[in-house]
Amino acid sequence: MTLTPRLILMLTLPPLLWAGNAIVGRLAVAQVPPLLLNAVRWGVVLLVLLVLGRQAIATAERRREILRRWRPLALMGLLGVGAYNALQYLALTTSTPINVTLIAASMPLWMLLVGGVFYAERPRAVQVLGAALSLAGVATVIGRGQLATLAQVQFVQGDLYMLAAAASWAGYSWLLARPPASMHGEARPHIVDATGQRRVWRWDEALLVQTLFGVVWAGSAAGLEAVVSPRGPVWSPAMGLAVLYIVVGPSLIAYALWGRAVAAVGPTTAGIFANLTPLFAALLSTALLGEAPHGYHAVAFALIVAGILVSSRR
Repeated sequence: MTLTPRLILMLTLPPLLWAGNAIVGRLAVAQVPPLLLNAVRWGVVLLVLLVLGRQAIATAERRREILRRWRPLALMGLLGVGAYNALQYLALTTSTPINVTLIAASMPLWMLLVGGVFYAERPRAVQVLGAALSLAGVATVIGRGQLATLAQVQFVQGDLYMLAAAASWAGYSWLLARPPASMHGEARPHIVDATGQRRVWRWDEALLVQTLFGVVWAGSAAGLEAVVSPRGPVWSPAMGLAVLYIVVGPSLIAYALWGRAVAAVGPTTAGIFANLTPLFAALLSTALLGEAPHGYHAVAFALIVAGILVSSRR
C-alpha cells in the first residue's frame, strides 16, 4: 500500500509518544517498581476503555465471542500489553539509555525475522536495505557521530530485557497484520448496533479486549515482582502526571494509530518507522537538558527517512 501523508502521520506519532514514554519511564522506575508501573498503567487504561469500548462486552453473546477466541486474544494481550512495556521498564532500571535505545532500534530486523519464521514472509531487498539505512541513522544518534562510542557499548541484564521486548513487539505487530482465522475476514468478532447494522470492533473495543487479557499478565507479573523483589512505590503529584501521560499518549493514542497503520502498510514497513523512536528520544533528551542540536542529528534523520522511503518502494 502506498504511504499517504495520513499514514505517515499515523506511523510517526506513535514513535514520538513512545520516546516520551522512555524518558518518563526512566524517571518513574526510580520511584515505582517497573512491573507495578506497567500494571498501574494498563489498569488505568482499562478503566478508560471500559467507558469508550464497552459495547464489545455489553452482551452475553459478545462475551461468548471473546471467550471462543481467547487464545489469540490472550497472546496479543501478553505481547502487546503484558510484556513489551514491562520489559522496557525493567531494562531502564539496569541498562543505560544508550544501550536500551540501540536495542530498540533492532525492531525492523525482528519484524523481518518473525515474518520469515512464523509467516513464511520473504523480505524484499529494498526492505532489508531500508532497515539497514534506518539502523545506520539510529547508530549515528547513539554514537553522537562517533563510531568509537558504539564500540564501547557493554551489554548488561537490562539489554537482554530490551531484546525480549523488541521481539515481543514484533510478534504483536504481526498478529495485528496477520490475525488467525478466527480474527480475520468474516469470522472477526462483530457487533450489531441498534439499527441492525453489523460492524467489526472499533479500535477502542479491540484494545479493550486485548487489555482485559493483558492486565491479567501485567498484574500477575507485578505480584511476582512484589514477592521476589519487594519495594514500596513512592507516589507524588509528579508521578500522577507521569501515569496520566503514559496512559493517554503511549497507550491510548499510540496504540490506536499503530494498530490501524500496521494493518494498512504491514509490520515490516511499520517497523522502519519504529526507528524514529530513538531519534525522537535523543532530541527530547537534548531539549530537556538544554543542549543545542548537532549536525549528526540531521544526518541521522536523513538516513532514517531514506530507510522509510526505500523500504516502502514497490
